[in-house]
Amino acid sequence: MRKADVPIGIVVSLIVVLISSGCSRQETKPSPVQAPPSAIKIERNPGGPLILTTPTAEFQVLPSGYVQGFLLKDGKKLTLEEAPSEKVTGSDYLRSGNQELGFKPALDQAKVSDATGKLGRGEQIQIPFRLPGPTGAGLEGVLQIECYEDFPNLLLTSIEYKNSGNTDFELEQVIDQQHRFNAKPADPKAQPYEMWSYQGSSYNWGSDDVVKLSRGFRQPNVMGEIVKGGYGGGIPVVAFWTASVGEAIGHVETLPLVLSLPVAVGSDQDVNASLEIPAKAMLKPGETYSTPRSFLAVYAGDFYEPLHLWSRVLEREGWELPKPSAEAYQVSWCGWGYEFNVTPAQMLGTIPKLKEFGIKWATLDDRWFDTYGDWNPRSDTFPGDSIKQMTDSFHQQGELVQLWWLPLGVEDGHGRWESHKYIVSKVVREHPDWLILAKDGTHARMTRNLAALCPALPEVQAYYKQLTEKFIGDWGFDGSKLDNIYTVPACYNPAHHHKSPEDSINAMSEVYKTIFQTTRALKPQSVTQACPCGTPPSLAWLPYIDQAVTADPVGAVQVRRRIKMYKALLGPESAVYGDHVELSAMTRVGNDWSEHGDDFASTIGVGGVVGTKFVWPDPGPKFKPVLLTAAKEEHWKKWIGIYNQKMLSKGTFLDLYTYGYDVPEAYAIEKDGKMYYAFFAPDETTPWKGEVELRGLKPGSYAVLDYANGTDLGSVQATADQPARLQTEFKQHLLLEVASR
Repeated sequence: MRKADVPIGIVVSLIVVLISSGCSRQETKPSPVQAPPSAIKIERNPGGPLILTTPTAEFQVLPSGYVQGFLLKDGKKLTLEEAPSEKVTGSDYLRSGNQELGFKPALDQAKVSDATGKLGRGEQIQIPFRLPGPTGAGLEGVLQIECYEDFPNLLLTSIEYKNSGNTDFELEQVIDQQHRFNAKPADPKAQPYEMWSYQGSSYNWGSDDVVKLSRGFRQPNVMGEIVKGGYGGGIPVVAFWTASVGEAIGHVETLPLVLSLPVAVGSDQDVNASLEIPAKAMLKPGETYSTPRSFLAVYAGDFYEPLHLWSRVLEREGWELPKPSAEAYQVSWCGWGYEFNVTPAQMLGTIPKLKEFGIKWATLDDRWFDTYGDWNPRSDTFPGDSIKQMTDSFHQQGELVQLWWLPLGVEDGHGRWESHKYIVSKVVREHPDWLILAKDGTHARMTRNLAALCPALPEVQAYYKQLTEKFIGDWGFDGSKLDNIYTVPACYNPAHHHKSPEDSINAMSEVYKTIFQTTRALKPQSVTQACPCGTPPSLAWLPYIDQAVTADPVGAVQVRRRIKMYKALLGPESAVYGDHVELSAMTRVGNDWSEHGDDFASTIGVGGVVGTKFVWPDPGPKFKPVLLTAAKEEHWKKWIGIYNQKMLSKGTFLDLYTYGYDVPEAYAIEKDGKMYYAFFAPDETTPWKGEVELRGLKPGSYAVLDYANGTDLGSVQATADQPARLQTEFKQHLLLEVASR
């Protein structure tokens, strides 16, 4: 209790008691508790650099303003950046008119103070600067650097620019975290670009987000806003790694800011990366512009490490990642095998196989509805109340049912999709004022060339609450498959009175929060899934799902990478749907794909949730690639049985192997006191032979079982100095259960 809070009467009484006691001893005051010294050391050097050292990393702010990171590991100082030459500019600059304006921080004037807050205890450094030259003569600012003990591999930076002149200053673009990555400091024999990377943007359907860089690589990595094809959103992180060290940049704001993280291999073969913000601001005298908090991270491992680090920071900043419901780990069958014109009879006809295989979920997929936006059942395929009768029938058989839909997209009479030509939906006719307008006043377009409702409007948020109540409460569905989920356009509708056109993008999360929370309130064991088809997800809606999905993976390799990505983002025990197993092998047929995969191991072994979209009984030749034949039945029954027995999706994913450098590709999961390993051959057609490391085992002797085939592989020994090793030969994959003897 503070002294000022103590009632006066109590204070007087205490004084009287002390006087009357006649005690002549001098009162001893307790010594204040001394906080332990900071684990972050700051070293100032005349002329620079300014050095921040943590137990695991070192960050140097050079006189040029360039910020360089080092990983401190095993007595070594590792980096992906060569020592910058004197010609190299700082890590931060801006564009105004046709000029690029950089600055040199006044390191000798740096002010150091304690940093406390959501990220814990740390150190904060403020370094003033003034832009040189006549154009920037009136612009000054402060570079702020933060480093926290709970995140020792992370350096946060932000800049405040101030117009201290007498005329307006045009701030077109701000560039932060400019870095030139080079593999040679880590591997002198490597080419500068020879490293792996993670590109977090929702850029193009089917593109790899985990990429081995090559000459000429270039990707814009636009974040937040709609990009060509209707994609957009993304995770604002780009990461790079070699076998020994990695570095990553991005931002840690909880809003889906519109900016870019371009990556390009330059003519000198260095990898150039930065964070570019389209400021488009006119600063009047005395006005300021502040950048978002960006970061530089150093680490050992692959993309898992920086993504998990980024997610932990956002949780401290306000993210609340929900714990998946128990049903989110159950096997799922999807009616998309029948494509757009599925009927209740076809959906219900699969129930005998679902029960036989131990499949708990059925999903009613795309085009059960009349129009995007209204979401009423089609009269030709789901007449009357047949959609509710269908859900009731599934429930009577002990099955759960999920409904496909696409929030915020609406038909406005322009364009079409594969299934039908667009009309003007009822919601657009009745509420044209809800629409997002483009800068020219036309209806802005989102995915599938749909018009879009503005999520920043409370009326729109209420509309999606009503729809969710209809689907889950009235019709009885047990969850939603939200598909083609990317981002929304910026809104220039004057009737909405936005402070910024990006208000619509930032408010997208409110609609997904409404859908998720309404569903959970109606059915606590529901499952809300969001699929950013063919791309990484968006930070806007990621906290409002309880099952992620590998999102139309093009083959088994993407299945495995994306499960690992989501385990990093949502937690090592998160529920990640591996999508339809048929997608694990795909063949290009004209402009489309034939999906004919059967690789359950890539989902089960990495800790994903199994799914399928087989059709049964035989509906005709059109559906032959996904027809459940007698041969497939045996295969499906075996692997779904393994999944339901092991339930590795509920285990703890362990990041023990580095993608791209540990061969064969490997994954580890801990569950119920046992370790499970999955190894995948570099070439699916060629057997792999050699020795594999079983990392993460405590010293001791262990029994090894190939649980996919029920084969005893003998025993291995782990010591304090060496991981257990197993000499083996396998084709495609090897799945191991390792238990202490």
